[in-house]
Amino acid sequence: MTTTDRRVLVHPDKEALAGSVAARFITKVIDILDEVDEAHIVLTGGTMGAAVLESVRASAASDTIDWGRLHFWWGDERFVPKNDPDRNELQAREALLDHVPVDESKVHPFPSSDEIDDLDEAARVYAAELAAAAPEGRDYPRFAIMFLGVGPDGHIASLFPGHDEIRITDKTVVPVRNSPKPPPLRLSLTLPVIQSADRIWMVLAGADKASAIGLALAGASTDEVPVAGAQGRKRTVFFVDREAAAEVPESLIAPSY
Repeated sequence: MTTTDRRVLVHPDKEALAGSVAARFITKVIDILDEVDEAHIVLTGGTMGAAVLESVRASAASDTIDWGRLHFWWGDERFVPKNDPDRNELQAREALLDHVPVDESKVHPFPSSDEIDDLDEAARVYAAELAAAAPEGRDYPRFAIMFLGVGPDGHIASLFPGHDEIRITDKTVVPVRNSPKPPPLRLSLTLPVIQSADRIWMVLAGADKASAIGLALAGASTDEVPVAGAQGRKRTVFFVDREAAAEVPESLIAPSY
C-alpha cells in the first residue's frame, strides 16, 4: 500500500482524477481550519493543476471553505509578464481564485518580469515574502498542502534533473536560467522547502508520466529524478490516472474507491 509513507491512488481518467482530488482538498481544508486559524496552500500549474482548481470551483461544497483564512503560494513560476498566459498565477486565478472570496493580501504570487526585471532580485523578494509570513524561527510558513506537478523527466516545480537548483539547500527560492522546458527563465522553491510541507499531493495524468513515477517509487536518486525527493512531513500522495500508473507495482497502489 505504501513505500516510505507514499500512497498511489489510481483513477479511471483525468476527469475522475480532478474531481476526486478536488473533493479531498475541500474536505481536508475544512478539517485543517478546524485546528488552525489560517492555512498555507501551495499551488502548481499545468493542465491537471488547473483542472483540479476548476473542479474545486465547480463543487457545491466549495462554499463550505472559509476562503479568507487561506494563504496561497506557488511552487514555481515562469518569469514572464504578469498577464502572460504561461504564468501559473494567471491559470490559478482563472480556474479558481478569481471566483471565490479569497483575501487578496493572502495571495502570494511570484514577481513577474514586468514588476521586477532582475531574476535574482525577484528570487530575493519572494524569499523575503516567505520569511515575512513565517512563524518565529523559520524562513517560510508551514505549508498544510503543497500541490506539485511532475514532468515526464521527473522534474518538480522548476527543479530539473541534473541541474544545480535541485542541490541547493541554503536558499528558499532560486532563480532558474536554463530550464530545459520553455520559457528558460523561472523561479522555484527549493527542495528543503518542498519537503517541509505537511502534505505533498502530486496530480499526474498520461502515459508520459509513468516512467517518472515508477523511477521515483523504485528509489531513483533525487538528482536524476527530482520527484524522488518529494516527500511531505505527514503524507505524500500520487494522484494518478490509469495511464500514469502503468509502471507502478500493484502492491503500492491503494484503492481509490
